[in-house]
Amino acid sequence: MNVLVKKFRIKSFKEKKPIIELQNLSITYGNRQIVEKLNLSIQKNEVSGLLGPNGAGKSSIYHSIIGLVKPTFGKIFIDGKDATDIPTHIRCSKFGISWVPQYGGSWADLSVYDNLMAIAEIHIKNREERLLKINNLIRKFELQNVIKLKSKFLSGGQVRKLTLAMAMVKDTKILILDEPFAALDPQSVRMIQQIIVSLQMFEKISVSISDHSSRDLLNTVDSAMVLTEGKIVAKGTPQELIKNTKAIEAYFGEGFTI
Repeated sequence: MNVLVKKFRIKSFKEKKPIIELQNLSITYGNRQIVEKLNLSIQKNEVSGLLGPNGAGKSSIYHSIIGLVKPTFGKIFIDGKDATDIPTHIRCSKFGISWVPQYGGSWADLSVYDNLMAIAEIHIKNREERLLKINNLIRKFELQNVIKLKSKFLSGGQVRKLTLAMAMVKDTKILILDEPFAALDPQSVRMIQQIIVSLQMFEKISVSISDHSSRDLLNTVDSAMVLTEGKIVAKGTPQELIKNTKAIEAYFGEGFTI
């Protein structure tokens, strides 16, 4: 995947209906308010970013989108449909949602090939189609040299490629990435950036990324928002965001550049 990061950014979208829309979303754990009356939208075929300090509510927002956490109040719309009360397994299947968590995401004692096969056996019933899909993903994500290696023996970058390939086994339309650049060396970061941009360009997938590596995230996305204490304090293109006073005060600090 030899796509440059990032040669283009989508600044406006012809389709006004977002692929994901959260309306007045509130999430509480016990007596603690994690997210408060949040309004958020992600456009189709957009790569969007979610930034914020630890405890800002980023993971809780993602968990609510995929159905792992039920909001205390508010609605979750996916592709124009109210998905608030749809169970996780039905929601992810119906709307083509794939989630790649920061930790795990693959079976440590299975080989690269067997990890892909385990997912493919769930989503693809026809054996020939299943094998074709796996072989295509192995080529696309450049996993040919490690197909027999167990996941626990892969490098950080190789694990990320494997988990992304596993997320693409099914017909994915929405890809949610939690800390995809964490603990990676610069070359591996660029490789993952190239994969994300390629998925947007060639597969027309909508991607949402949360990561503490702000520069790497902002060099990948079309737009981003800064979240603090469960509220969005700033949003815009990367260049707009790093000049935003509220974003600087809440997250970036003075002198931050990309």
